Amino acid sequence: MTEKPHPPAAYRLSRPERPGNAVIFASPHSGAYYPDSLQDRSVLDLLRLRSSEDAFVDRLLATVPDHGATLIAAEYPRAWVDLNRAEDELDSALIAGDLRPHSGPRVAAGLGVIPRVVAGGRSIYRGKITLAEAQTRLNEVWRPYHAQLGALIHSARARHGQAILIDVHSMPSEALDQMGARRPQIVLGDRYGASAARDLVARLEAVFADEGLQVARNAPFAGAYIAQRYGRPSENVHVVQIEIDRSLYMDEARIEPSAEFQTFSALMERVILQICTIGTQPVRLAAE
Repeated sequence: MTEKPHPPAAYRLSRPERPGNAVIFASPHSGAYYPDSLQDRSVLDLLRLRSSEDAFVDRLLATVPDHGATLIAAEYPRAWVDLNRAEDELDSALIAGDLRPHSGPRVAAGLGVIPRVVAGGRSIYRGKITLAEAQTRLNEVWRPYHAQLGALIHSARARHGQAILIDVHSMPSEALDQMGARRPQIVLGDRYGASAARDLVARLEAVFADEGLQVARNAPFAGAYIAQRYGRPSENVHVVQIEIDRSLYMDEARIEPSAEFQTFSALMERVILQICTIGTQPVRLAAE
């Protein structure tokens, strides 16, 4: 009998031998360790459970430490706990217990910190889970990840006078098809200027555009909890959420790397190098 792997820590941290810039890369939705308890209680098979996973984004970022930056990547999937949500975004339609009602639209849609649905609005569970179980997931995954992310940001700013968090995600084709000819391949989310300086976002846009990619800002994704919580341009902490069209590198139906994966990985290494170079220079803030 094959022994099941021991449950991993909340995240995987890959540091450079010598920090050379102010950039931190994060992949909060690429975790692929699905606990037995999730699979046993779900009405979905594993392939459908994985539909909300940013599969292989961590692999696209694997060379980050080679260029002097740090990578933090989730080990557990978004279907288990969503690291891009606030810890109080608890869904009373999923979690049994004495909960304060949360009126946010993400929770109402089933996309709270403990998601009720995956991509396409497909329900994950039979019935509800307990509040104790939800709190265990927060204690074991959400809180350690955010404690480490906060420490990385603090350290980068102390060392370099600024911190630049590049929060990397992937976009399913179904979220882009409705955009027609305006369909982007890369979306940069800075919460409409609230989470990062315009100068930085413009330079990031140029990096992707120089690779021949179609780039948009803030539509259809402007950035969620991570950008909102950590982005403080006036305090020299900049957060940009980057969304990548999955069709560039993966077979979405099978959740497998596509024939273009290696080519796109090489493109991403060039992008990573350019972003890390940007991270060696002070970010200019807009004039007051």
